[in-house]
Amino acid sequence: MEKSKFQSVHSLLLQWYDAHQRQLPWRAIPGEQPNPYYVLLSEVMLQQTTVATVIDYFNRFIGRWPTLKDLAAANQEELYHQWQGLGYYSRARNLHACVATIAQEHACTIPHTPADLIKLDGIGSYTSASISAIAYDYPIIPVDGNITRVIARLLAIDIPLPHLKTHIFKLVTPLQPTRAGDFAQGLMDLGSTVCKPKNLLCDQCPLASHCQSQQTKQQHLIPFSKPKPLKPTRYTYAFWCEDENGLVHLKRRPETGVLANMVGLPTSDWVDNPSLLPAVDPEWRKIPKTIKHTFTHFHLIIQPFITKEIRHSTVFKVKLQDFENYPIPTLMKKVINTCLTLKGTE
Repeated sequence: MEKSKFQSVHSLLLQWYDAHQRQLPWRAIPGEQPNPYYVLLSEVMLQQTTVATVIDYFNRFIGRWPTLKDLAAANQEELYHQWQGLGYYSRARNLHACVATIAQEHACTIPHTPADLIKLDGIGSYTSASISAIAYDYPIIPVDGNITRVIARLLAIDIPLPHLKTHIFKLVTPLQPTRAGDFAQGLMDLGSTVCKPKNLLCDQCPLASHCQSQQTKQQHLIPFSKPKPLKPTRYTYAFWCEDENGLVHLKRRPETGVLANMVGLPTSDWVDNPSLLPAVDPEWRKIPKTIKHTFTHFHLIIQPFITKEIRHSTVFKVKLQDFENYPIPTLMKKVINTCLTLKGTE
């Protein structure tokens, strides 16, 4: 981007942001310094999650752990429990490791530069740039989905996703905006409220006079993606086993992989073909409903059964009313509710 054009875009966007910025619980109000802990926590939560979803989680976390030192000292199990429903549970594990490192090695002070931040667990190139810019006004432009869309339309870039994001990051890296945090958040807000994926509001855009794709009426076609390959489907059985004392068998998933460290009903192995599922025991009672859940890279179809015993190792027993004390992911809550619905009709 030419320097003169960038200066014009920079000035127009900041004027718009000063008048229209969203009020979010992790943002500093005008005239106040940002809280770096709030910035880090929100940026990790916002990875692959919407602002509307994150607000309640952020407020609960801050209410429970008001400082980075508090969160670093938190029990990991409690953190997982508070995270349930946000998805991508490896983020919770990385967040805990990240703040622990900051507490131990940086005296609870979040590093200022992207080069130092990116060394921390769960902090990639975008998140490190975003924290530096927003928390410390480090002169860098982070590139998330909203910013990618705004700049791609502004410059009419016809490179498909996901390569487009890398191209734009290289394009904006030499630029060093003043008020970097406000500029980054202005681009984010513009992409979220005006330069939206669909139903664009070009007549409300402060950058319309500089938008090359609007001049050619192509803005609704940018950005674009190559056709995605079909997601594979995997299959598993889930088992509801309740003893005579009303205790239900639960199992914790491994420390790595999908739903790491989360708790749910025991399952069979997740396989790529239903023919690879274990033989059905005559004593298993099949629930006449399957649950389909979609992860980032595959679909999962779960067939629940009610059983009299579980041969899985490392299962433990929990009262139904105590389920809320465990980090149970949304997927497993669907399965549990399905089992409870059938039991309630018996």
